[in-house]
Amino acid sequence: MIPWLAYVEIAVAAAAGLLAAVSGLLGRRPSDLTLGGAALVEVLLIAQIVVAIVAPFTGNSPTGNPLEFWVYLVSAALLPAAGIAWALVDRGRWSTVIVGIACLAVAIMLYRMLVIWTVQQA
Repeated sequence: MIPWLAYVEIAVAAAAGLLAAVSGLLGRRPSDLTLGGAALVEVLLIAQIVVAIVAPFTGNSPTGNPLEFWVYLVSAALLPAAGIAWALVDRGRWSTVIVGIACLAVAIMLYRMLVIWTVQQA
């Protein structure tokens, strides 16, 4: 896991989450902006999966439990996709809030993944 990439992903996920959650609480339905933010978070998570596969071969191995890291990463990759699917099925304001909550959860999970990769002792 590359720390600067993780921080960029955390910032994008938090921004997309706040945007979608506030939009939903203001009564707005899912839009290209809110769903696009969640889609960007998903693309960044796919990039993180590629980086996590390649990093150990370049000498950047996790210091924590790799299984725990991968469970977090796969779970985080499923959240934005599930939120987008929910928003496409239910076009109400609460589905926009759900997309925001999913992105905020991804931001928290990414921080935990960074801690697992860089700080913990195996």
